[in-house]
Amino acid sequence: MAGHLLHHVPAVHRSLDRMATVILIAACLVVLACGVSASPAGTHRDLSDQQLLNEVERRAVLFFWERSDPETGLTCDRAKNDGSDFPTVASIASTGYALAALPIGVEHGWISRTAAETRARRTLRFALYKLASNHGWLYHFVDRRSGARVWNCEVSSIDTTLLVAGALAAGAYFGGETQKLADILYQRMDWTWMRTHGGQFPHKLIPSMGWTPEHGFLKADWAGFSEAVLLYLIGLGSNKPLPPESWKAWKRSTFRYAGMEALGGGPIFLHQMPYGYFNVQNMRDNLGIDYWASSVQATRINRKYCMDLAGKRKTYGPDVWGLNACDGPDGYQAYGVPAPEDGTVSPTGALASIIFTPDLSISAARTMYRRFGQKIWGKYGFADAFNVDRNWYDRDVIGIDLGMALLAVENHRTGLIWRLMASLPSTHKALKAAGFHKVDK
Repeated sequence: MAGHLLHHVPAVHRSLDRMATVILIAACLVVLACGVSASPAGTHRDLSDQQLLNEVERRAVLFFWERSDPETGLTCDRAKNDGSDFPTVASIASTGYALAALPIGVEHGWISRTAAETRARRTLRFALYKLASNHGWLYHFVDRRSGARVWNCEVSSIDTTLLVAGALAAGAYFGGETQKLADILYQRMDWTWMRTHGGQFPHKLIPSMGWTPEHGFLKADWAGFSEAVLLYLIGLGSNKPLPPESWKAWKRSTFRYAGMEALGGGPIFLHQMPYGYFNVQNMRDNLGIDYWASSVQATRINRKYCMDLAGKRKTYGPDVWGLNACDGPDGYQAYGVPAPEDGTVSPTGALASIIFTPDLSISAARTMYRRFGQKIWGKYGFADAFNVDRNWYDRDVIGIDLGMALLAVENHRTGLIWRLMASLPSTHKALKAAGFHKVDK
């Protein structure tokens, strides 16, 4: 068993220095003592809350290390949770989370700094010099071995942003060449091109969702509250930025449920993705909006909605919730409040809200691990989703979901990714352009 665990923590093992090897072996012995294998729920010893959070992080880092191509650094969009496959399709968003995972792995002693920095540089060089791009924007899905576009996918504005966000975090951590490469990747993004449809609409303020060589710019724009809060903040911080007016141009509709009100509606990840990188707690923007408080409310609404439907769904309960964009019994679905829902729960939906509702999220993680661990806990942690009503338990994990949960848990515990992003001049520039300022609690 010890050899099995060591084998799973990198080819990095070959390059670990003596002290890191000692740390790694000690960590594995702790894991063995706690019984953190994929053994059936109820037969292995319970983990404390902190041990469970540690395992959630460690196993996510393991996914990003093992399921990133060692030559290109491109990371699988998804994989089996038993580690039995190595799919060829990578996503640039998953690759961005893999870059952000490297500092976390180093800080916990799971990856040596040398190996992690080498992986970061290799990934960034490939992204810069090998991946096809248009005005600095990259294709959503690519072959992990060659970088070639797959599935006739779009050049994606949000997915390129997710790659760059992870690159900036890694660059801030490692410095040197890694930071230089990350900055080049960032500053070559042509925000005017994506915003104006290549100059066709010079006064347009809202960026497009993407472009394809077959059809040109997508008809959909980032026009409402969504995960694109991240895109706007990255864009505002650029050396060739989005204009400040872009921040005010998108709509901020709200929804109400059970006496609570929040921005947006739909899958809970819309509230989680931006704040894995940007900590805007106790802040308001130039419109006077407290996005953090809204996300706390959205999380509580998500949970309350599941609780209210528990009478007709076997899955839901006070500690089993999380309507999210995830796999489902009938395929990938954007589950959310107030619809659609069919009893499918995303563990990430609850876990990645740990920065907003720590007690509720930890309780959900504990319950899902203890009650359903035999069916949803694997090599890379929690499976992407499950549905008790349909007796369906996902066999896959998805990179961006593991990434959102990983960053949220690490930020809850140490604030590492928040600190790295806060250290960048681009972050200060972006927050200033959007008018973010501290407010009393």
